[in-house]
Amino acid sequence: MKKVSVLILAFFGIACQSKAKENKAVTAQTNQPIKMNTQDGMEVATFAGGCFWCTEAIFLELDGVKSVVSGYTGGARPNPTYEQVSSGATGHAEATEITFDPAKISFGELLEVFFATHDPTTLNRQGNDIGTQYRSEIFYHSNAQKQTAEDYIAQLTAAKTYSNPIVTKVSPAVAFYPAENYHQNYYNQNKGQSYCHYVITPKVKKVREHFKDKLKK
Repeated sequence: MKKVSVLILAFFGIACQSKAKENKAVTAQTNQPIKMNTQDGMEVATFAGGCFWCTEAIFLELDGVKSVVSGYTGGARPNPTYEQVSSGATGHAEATEITFDPAKISFGELLEVFFATHDPTTLNRQGNDIGTQYRSEIFYHSNAQKQTAEDYIAQLTAAKTYSNPIVTKVSPAVAFYPAENYHQNYYNQNKGQSYCHYVITPKVKKVREHFKDKLKK
């Protein structure tokens, strides 16, 4: 895998825990796990790196990404709700399941963007979002993904890209439960919301600036 430069994007002092308060009128739905679909040559990547609003918005920008679903994975509780995951008691992480065309964008390139858009050195925390649900974790769907992720982390470590050790976990993919409907494509539908404006918009702008060759036309 070719060596890539990693861009550390700015973090802001606003927590996405407030999103529950901003969506009180929305009724939680009972979710069912997604089964990985690799038809038509597509592959799936599953990343957890803080608030899923951020990761969803970022990966939707990339050419070769067919879809991004925000959801919960990595825990034991079936069909979790947002409120249950937010309590930190389910073991689930906020995550995104990305369906992509490897002929247009590789798993390694997705990793490059993943590590450039969150802090992989903070344990169970991204900015003001604190808890195991905001942990940094890669859920691999194949041995090839596992090896690529481990090699990439080793490369970043050897290059001393970060001043602190990388704490990102690499784990086998397990059941992925889509989040409630109001979480899906949240950024593009709520750009005026404070968290979107101050935290997500700067990240999206920097992705557009630094990954121009990977953006949708």
